[in-house]
Amino acid sequence: MSDTPETPPAGAGGPDGAAQPKSTVPPLQITAQYIKDLSFENPNATTVLTQRGQQPQVSVNVDVRTNALAGNTYEVVLHLRGDAKNGDVQAFLIELDYGAIVTIGPEVNKQQTALLLSIEAPRLLFPFARAIVAEATRDGGFPPLYVQPIDFVAIFQRQMKALQERMQASAAGTDDQEGPATVN
Repeated sequence: MSDTPETPPAGAGGPDGAAQPKSTVPPLQITAQYIKDLSFENPNATTVLTQRGQQPQVSVNVDVRTNALAGNTYEVVLHLRGDAKNGDVQAFLIELDYGAIVTIGPEVNKQQTALLLSIEAPRLLFPFARAIVAEATRDGGFPPLYVQPIDFVAIFQRQMKALQERMQASAAGTDDQEGPATVN
């Protein structure tokens, strides 16, 4: 005699037409993460590192780029650029393109897909990119550059506004024929 029950558990689908269990596929899966491009320039190392009297002024720019691959699979690239100067002297320049292969669940509509790719995926990638930037600047002889948390919703909203403005300018015939604008 078997210890297994004769009837299927409640909610289990079967040939009698009972409801099938809902898919447990998450709406967003990151299948791979990688450094796509990393550049650290320390052009005035001897000057900057021997005159440690002042902290460099650092500016950080962030951009998110997405590329459709196949089906529901996309590449999301988080671009971070840090520029540090002591007055007019370049202290360091770091650029990182940190990418991921992202799969979007089949039940996700196009609007939700745009939000997941432009907001949620970069939010998940950010801690890894931040650590790479901090380690590279430390290894370059400077204190680690810890990039502050980023509001990816605001970046997405600025990108959408810039896209709308370009579309309106193009429709009005005032397109200046320049390349796509980068929103930081």
